[in-house]
Amino acid sequence: MTESVELPSRLAILPFRNKVLLPGAIIRIRCTSTSSVKLVEQELWQREEKGLIGILSVRDAAEVKSIGPTISQGVGTDSQEQSSKIQIGSSDAHRSDAKNQSEVVHWHTRGVAARALHLSRGVEKPSGRVTYIVVLEGLCRFSVQELSIRGPYHTARISSLEMTKAEMELDPDFIALSLQFKATAVELISVLEQKQKTSGRTKILLETVPVHKLADVFVASFEMSFEEQLSMLDSVDIKVRLSKATELVDRHLQSIRVAEKITQKVEGQLSKSQKEFLLRQQMRAIKEELGDNDDDEDDLAALERKMQSAGMPQNIWNHAHRELRRLKKMQPQQPGYNSSCVYLELLADLPWQKTSDEHELDLRAARERMDSDHYGLVKVKQRIVEYLAVRKLKPDARGPVLCFVGPPGVGKTSLASSIAAALGRKFVRISLGGVKDEADIRGHRRTYIGSMPGRLIEGLKRVAVCNPVMLLDEIDKTGSDVRGDPASALLEVLDPEQNQTFNDHYLNVPFDLSKVVFVATANRVQPIPPPLRDRMEVIELPGYTPEEKLKIAMRHLIPRVLDQHGLNAKFLQIPEAMVKLVIQRYTREAGVRNLERNLAALARAAAVIFAEQEQSVSLNKGMQRIATPLLENRLADGVDVEMEVIPMGVNTHDISNEFRIASALVVDEAMLEKVLGPPRFDDKETAERVANAGVSVGLVWTAFGGEVQFVEATAMAGKGELHLTGQLGDVIKESAQIALTWVRARETDLKLAAAEQNNLLQGRDIHIHFPAGAVPKDGPSAGVTLVTALVSLFSQKRVRADTAMTGEMTLRGLVLPVGGIKDKILAAHRYGIKRVILPERNLKDLVEVPSQVLASLEILLAKRMEDVLEQAFDGGCPWKQHSKL
Repeated sequence: MTESVELPSRLAILPFRNKVLLPGAIIRIRCTSTSSVKLVEQELWQREEKGLIGILSVRDAAEVKSIGPTISQGVGTDSQEQSSKIQIGSSDAHRSDAKNQSEVVHWHTRGVAARALHLSRGVEKPSGRVTYIVVLEGLCRFSVQELSIRGPYHTARISSLEMTKAEMELDPDFIALSLQFKATAVELISVLEQKQKTSGRTKILLETVPVHKLADVFVASFEMSFEEQLSMLDSVDIKVRLSKATELVDRHLQSIRVAEKITQKVEGQLSKSQKEFLLRQQMRAIKEELGDNDDDEDDLAALERKMQSAGMPQNIWNHAHRELRRLKKMQPQQPGYNSSCVYLELLADLPWQKTSDEHELDLRAARERMDSDHYGLVKVKQRIVEYLAVRKLKPDARGPVLCFVGPPGVGKTSLASSIAAALGRKFVRISLGGVKDEADIRGHRRTYIGSMPGRLIEGLKRVAVCNPVMLLDEIDKTGSDVRGDPASALLEVLDPEQNQTFNDHYLNVPFDLSKVVFVATANRVQPIPPPLRDRMEVIELPGYTPEEKLKIAMRHLIPRVLDQHGLNAKFLQIPEAMVKLVIQRYTREAGVRNLERNLAALARAAAVIFAEQEQSVSLNKGMQRIATPLLENRLADGVDVEMEVIPMGVNTHDISNEFRIASALVVDEAMLEKVLGPPRFDDKETAERVANAGVSVGLVWTAFGGEVQFVEATAMAGKGELHLTGQLGDVIKESAQIALTWVRARETDLKLAAAEQNNLLQGRDIHIHFPAGAVPKDGPSAGVTLVTALVSLFSQKRVRADTAMTGEMTLRGLVLPVGGIKDKILAAHRYGIKRVILPERNLKDLVEVPSQVLASLEILLAKRMEDVLEQAFDGGCPWKQHSKL
């Protein structure tokens, strides 16, 4: 317990609204306003254990009653040291001016000096505002003589109101009141210790702490009104204080006794309820032994009511009712009882007729939503709008099943959710990746142990409507084995003529899937079986151009990444130039997933920087702490009083610059290399790879979009054999054989062999390698690339480093069209290639390529192999002689 404290003549004042701090009491507050933060910094934080402040209770003018003397103060000035205009007297004097009441704060004329037992300082994110958490201990009462403003907070000239110990001990009335208070306090402590089963340590307080201080400590631990707290604070006379404290302790004691009576009564009722519950459990066990269980009958009756309200078609209701009658004749211990219950509950839970509440289709709103969620993809969005337009004109139309095909990260799944949002329907996603069992689609037959319905029925049960938008994700990754072919099971699901009576093996009754809007996604079309592909309309989503990636990053990815990492633009800024460098040097993909990962890495690095700037200091520098069990129990029991400290003028310049958040972190090239490492891709890669003869640059299509493929050829001493490496498929091996045959047939026309040499392969072998040997490669589009590499090898002429090519060729030298032109051109654009050689018959496919990409490339069309060679080498092909074929 604190000893008597000598108070200074002036104290800084911290206002408490509608709350009182009594001497000896402990309270925890959080200071957030500028005035309170400045007060704590100057009066407590800097002075450490020597710091003292004054606590004055305040209230608004509209809440003031005639409770005692107050100080009425208007909105003061911001002068550095100016005496405020104060008025001491009743607050009723201000009731005549209702307008000024809202601007007047009434200060109580008596307060309590306090010191800090604990201080902690922190910085809020993202505002950067400094806050303090202070644990205060009330010391003694004082009276306000004069109130003034110093900077953002108030100070007061005070005088102490504590009586001396000698004056108290000589008064016989004081001794009598002390004995009465101690007797009541001992009784209260005995009741509390008996209730909480604690030892008698608290009674030591009655012998060691002065009675006049104990009165404040006891009263502060009770719940009282604000008026009662002020009345206790105003009790300067010790006898009056003890009288009030005795009354409050006695009232608290009586409330505890009443609560104990109520508790005993309730416990008696609970014991009676527990006895009844035990008897009911015994009765239930007896009924189960006799096979007469009323609870099961209640469950079956509830199941029957649920089935009746499910809206089943008549034929399915007849089947379910027949199953229910059979279930009623069974005993719960019989095999099949639980499985029949689960089956009937599934029938009752399925949405046979319940549909989503669709709103009227707004095509403009749907288009705006897709534009806000997805950048680019103009043709894809237009097709979706056409699909929605047909739905608007004929809601029951059996539209095609849309299948979005494209590399990962281009927005296939999110487009499906946009369709659901535009239609106002629920959205359910069914993942088919790696599914090899037909039962995953059709369900297991109920004869099997652990049987369950298929994924489609489970999805409909989950969304609880019969007309959702159902996404069949990764439909190209289904497999087949001895358990069946899921792709074949999907034929019935996606056929509008058959899915009206879809038969799940577990249900064993037809279910209507015609109201479901099916949308599928895939990375490639080739693995999808032709009959299943025929039931869907394939919409290709090619990769994004660097310009589109930049727009997507600035509009969508960066805001999302910052939000996911607890940052905003005030903390981290990523300029467009840096995003371009990330796209060029660290990502070469069709989608934007790796781009988002790299941006997330930058955000994590920034989060570490800002998290390390936060400071939270706990002040405990030798301050004397209260070691009384009563007060320690109050703090340990979670007495966490969050005080509202009145802001007395906000001055942001007074907050310490040390804790102010620095300016936003701007990403530069140095930070890119530090966080993401050295650049993974270089625009000079193509030139370095084609520096020697025998190397050409091809364009290929993969499941992840277009890619640049280098083809290397070299000659060595041997027997005229052809060696192929690079994990190649049969088609590409045949293309290599065709290319070598064509070059050998025209070695004289192309002047590739010396006059005395009759055979290019005489005495040497040819080795053709496709780098990235861990990646399987196949397809016919490398034919022209192989011929160019062989001609470069035999002629020792280097291929142009800025030229890439694609196309299939025949033995007669004709260049045939290939697929994936848009993806291949986008890949060439990403790699910085300036010239692309394409088959002439692929001219029509250039319409799908973005205009800004075509403007940056020189597209060269070739009809014959000689045209390819003419464009692939510097200065054309001077040794070429036109074939008559």
